[in-house]
Amino acid sequence: MKLRSLAAAAVLALATVAAHAQAGLYFNPVAIRVSNSVADVGPAAFLGQNSTSQVFYGYDFGGYYDFFHSGRLSAGLDVRESDLHANNAMLRSFLVGGRVSAKPFSRPIKPYAQFSFGVSTTKAPTITAHVSKFDYAVYGGVDYTIHKHIDFRMVEIGYGSMTTISSGTYGGGSNLYVPPAKQLSFSSGLVFCF
Repeated sequence: MKLRSLAAAAVLALATVAAHAQAGLYFNPVAIRVSNSVADVGPAAFLGQNSTSQVFYGYDFGGYYDFFHSGRLSAGLDVRESDLHANNAMLRSFLVGGRVSAKPFSRPIKPYAQFSFGVSTTKAPTITAHVSKFDYAVYGGVDYTIHKHIDFRMVEIGYGSMTTISSGTYGGGSNLYVPPAKQLSFSSGLVFCF
């Protein structure tokens, strides 16, 4: 919770840096395919017994603040929180990252890319314990301006890695090593710009 408060305070402090700054808030549906090369067989199997992949569905809620502008390029920060579920398992993440966007065309299309890192909390389907570990992801997407204050996020694709709860890391009942899981995410929705 302290990390979230610190990140929110940093974004608000940066709000006074530049008069040309642009901020955006989004609340979008997201699907993430989480996969692993090793199937977990114990009671804390995050992806399910003997499974190596699972698709999680939920939402991303966050915002960005572009405080640097140079011609058609902008740069800033993005803060997001995700809440996803599948097969009675839970995945929540809180990520902070650097963001770069551009307006390369005369049309209102704005591609962007960002690198984010933070913490993911996972819960396996059959136990109530939660484990929080380091998480990182790279995102790329395209926003389309449909109104002065509304962008349509045509697509956002992300790829990252995270360590999940597993029978090898929880309970000590298994010597099985489950490597960090890979995540591939897809999202679309609306962005409200200020």
